[in-house]
Amino acid sequence: MASPCDPEHAPVGDVGAALMMIDSHLKTVHDGRTAAGPEQRALTEQLAASLGPEGVDDVLDGTCTLIYMFMIWLRKAYESHGKDPVEYVVPSLVATMRRMPRSFPPEVIPTMAGLVLAAATDLSPGLWREQYGYWTKEEMTPLEGTAFLLADHINRLTEDRDFATRLITDALTSMDGN
Repeated sequence: MASPCDPEHAPVGDVGAALMMIDSHLKTVHDGRTAAGPEQRALTEQLAASLGPEGVDDVLDGTCTLIYMFMIWLRKAYESHGKDPVEYVVPSLVATMRRMPRSFPPEVIPTMAGLVLAAATDLSPGLWREQYGYWTKEEMTPLEGTAFLLADHINRLTEDRDFATRLITDALTSMDGN
C-alpha cells in the first residue's frame, strides 16, 4: 500500500540552494571557525530575503530532499556492512543535537530525529513533517542543522570533507544529463 509520504509525491525543491548553504557551513567548520560570522549570516539573510515566500518553501523542500538523499546513501553504506543505519545514525545525531541547545532547542529534537527516521524508512521527510502543519520559525535552523550533521557524518565516514557535497552535485549533474 502506497503511503501519502512516499517520496514520489514530494516536491524536490531547490536542492542547489540548500546544498550551497550546507556546503558553506561545512567549509566554515572545517576552516576552524565555530560559528557563522556576521558576513555569512548577512549573506544567508540576504539570500532568504531575495527568495520570497515561494523561494523559501523551495529551499525547505530542497533541504528535506538533501536529508532524504543523505539518508539513502547512509542506509546503503551501513546495510552493505550488515549494519542498521538507524542504530548508527540516529543516536549519534540526537546526542550531537543535545550538545547544541542554541541550534537545537530540546523541543525540536524529536521532529528532527523524525525527519531522519522518515528518510531512513524510505519516506519523504518533508511530507512526513507536513502532516503536523507548516514549518515553524524555530525549526528553520534545526532543519538546516540536521542536513549539515548528516553531511558531516558522511564526510567523516568517507574521510573526505567534500564527499557529501560531491555526492549531491554528481546526482544533480546526472539528472541534468537525462
